[in-house]
Amino acid sequence: MSKHIAFLRAINVGGHNVKMDHLRQLFETLELKNVETFIASGNIIFDAKSGSTKNLEKKIEACLHEALGYEVATFIRTNAEVVEIAKYKPFPPSKLETAAALNIGFLADPLNEDAQQKLVGLRTEIDDFHVHGREIYWVCLKKQSDSKISNVTIEKALGVKSTLRGVNTVNKLAEKYA
Repeated sequence: MSKHIAFLRAINVGGHNVKMDHLRQLFETLELKNVETFIASGNIIFDAKSGSTKNLEKKIEACLHEALGYEVATFIRTNAEVVEIAKYKPFPPSKLETAAALNIGFLADPLNEDAQQKLVGLRTEIDDFHVHGREIYWVCLKKQSDSKISNVTIEKALGVKSTLRGVNTVNKLAEKYA
């Protein structure tokens, strides 16, 4: 068994309110072990047998769709991957020191060249992006409410599903499950 973290899209946003104990129960029906939640925004930690995370993502998505009645895109990383994601420095320290927010977007697969160019096209004077592996790092130099960027904006531009987490959440997950 190895530790995994699922980052779920559309949990407790946009009118989809899901109790964390209900999510835990749903994951347990899939025979996942030691299921925990981390803050009420769709971060689920669990132990699973080694195998294809792609298959596990599909299995979880099907279970959640059936139980909740809507699509919940699921992005799984191992605890070791989350530690590496948290350690990665996508921007110079000077930019991060003055930034209002740094978010990490989780993707199912790395972006192709065309999608990366579309992401570059989203840059503004307050928003910048960096791609590393299956993650997008988005730095916002002012309050996010001043930005026109959102998860929906990113998804529409790139034509792929994603979910965003603040760097503090990712750092706390990395510390707790390292």
